[in-house]
Amino acid sequence: MTVPAAAPVRDPNRYRPPAVTGLADLLDRQLRERPRARALVVTGDRVELSYGALAALADDVAARLRRAGLRRGDVVGLVSANTVEFVVALLGGARAGLVVAPVDPALPGSQVSARLEALGVRALLLGPSATDAAPVVPVTHARVPAWTLRVAVSRAGTASAALDAGPPAPAAARGAAHQLTAHDALVLFTAGTTDQAKMVPLTHANVAASVRNICATYELGPADATVAVMPFFHGHGLFAALLASLASGGSVLLPARGRFSAHTFWDDMRAAGATWFTAVPTIHEILLDRSAVDHPGPQSQSPPHGPPHAPPLKFVRSCSAPLNAATQRALERALGAPLLSAYGMTESSHQAASEPLPHHGPLKHGSVGRPTGLELRVVGPGGRPCPAGAEGEVWVRGATVARGYLADPAETARSFGDGWLRTGDLGTLDEDGYLFLTGRIKNLINRGGEKISPEHVEDVLAGCPGVAEAAVFAVPDATYGQRVGAAVVLSRGESVGAGEILRYCRTRLAAFEVPDRLAVVAALPHTAKGGLDRAAVDALYADPSRGPGLT
Repeated sequence: MTVPAAAPVRDPNRYRPPAVTGLADLLDRQLRERPRARALVVTGDRVELSYGALAALADDVAARLRRAGLRRGDVVGLVSANTVEFVVALLGGARAGLVVAPVDPALPGSQVSARLEALGVRALLLGPSATDAAPVVPVTHARVPAWTLRVAVSRAGTASAALDAGPPAPAAARGAAHQLTAHDALVLFTAGTTDQAKMVPLTHANVAASVRNICATYELGPADATVAVMPFFHGHGLFAALLASLASGGSVLLPARGRFSAHTFWDDMRAAGATWFTAVPTIHEILLDRSAVDHPGPQSQSPPHGPPHAPPLKFVRSCSAPLNAATQRALERALGAPLLSAYGMTESSHQAASEPLPHHGPLKHGSVGRPTGLELRVVGPGGRPCPAGAEGEVWVRGATVARGYLADPAETARSFGDGWLRTGDLGTLDEDGYLFLTGRIKNLINRGGEKISPEHVEDVLAGCPGVAEAAVFAVPDATYGQRVGAAVVLSRGESVGAGEILRYCRTRLAAFEVPDRLAVVAALPHTAKGGLDRAAVDALYADPSRGPGLT
């Protein structure tokens, strides 16, 4: 079953997404029409920075990069927390005609170096880290110069940039940079934690299409504001929170130190006048767990002399990992706003599908909505589209899809073909074109020939009263090949036991899906973007020879 892109706009009064062509002109319309409007809220003092001031900073940095010897088409790395330095470096690089490659600042120096050298960057731009006010620790193993960028913002909203730039490295004889073209804007690294993470080149056209689709899905405009929760080195935070907001004329608050804090989140939301935010399920779980203490409730429920009310939210968004339906309903009740699940990946410039705003269609808990501006199909063996309700692999095609991976022709051939991206995700489409994800092909557990989706079992476990989060994995077994193992984290203040959790599962899962081994643990490991780190879970619990295993 194939679901086409959204129909063309015919109603003259219907929302129109911003007309951008890429990163370089992302600010141009606001600069022409609303230069004094708020673009960012920055620093621990929550100082407002206008579109005019932001564009001036980006142009200044662009000029400094050119004077340092960089030329159009060169690639630079960017390592920074979610600070004004990240935004200025990204936009300055784009306005100088450079290709920018953001890297996770939490990675060890050796892994950062491996990515930079595999790509062949000519310089590394360093902003502040997320842990202190100092620049990120210089990468000693990289054979490229590291240039520190500092942006000073006064309480009055005036700003200046300082870039410690010397001569760039010579164009690399090795590395993937030579595969980039004049059309490329970004190189994003997939969310792996190894030195061999794949490199995804995204063109300005990819970026523009992604931004337009996100803005259209949520009807973002100048009246909207958000708080940056997700890191900008990954597509979720970069496209959905930052770029879509700036392209549509909205504003983004960058939290102190450039990182999410549950303790200050609602204060940040009030300071920004936020109308929405986007996060991964683990963060939604944290906010839900703390909502009785931290969330002051919708405006209509605030007592006359009580704490300041929460900002009125149009919607809340969840992406990058499956969201439990019970959590979704609970959050909607707590926040007084619809919670929209979305689906995306680096290779599709982030968003590929989303639940619609309520006035555009029904919300279907458990789904990730309908395709947003591209084609989506679920296919079975031989690439044949599956009928409604039948499980298969999710394929997507459209203007946001990358052309492949840099320096990895074998993986490109496996994942891309005829314009389609074969995602490796399993799912079904219902008769209304809503996508329901059921797991990852590579994660399937084979228990004596029965194929089990760990994501499905995790969803059931997370629905058990008292369970906050669950991880399901294969445990090697001499008889069945693999058995089902699980580790769960309890909600704060809960004391439910493993036996009670398993009894809950037996009434909701097939007998072969019920975990054979289950442990209650204090916490589960997560990737930098907030998803479950399955490799780390496997190392901790699946194989007793590599870790403590399960009891």
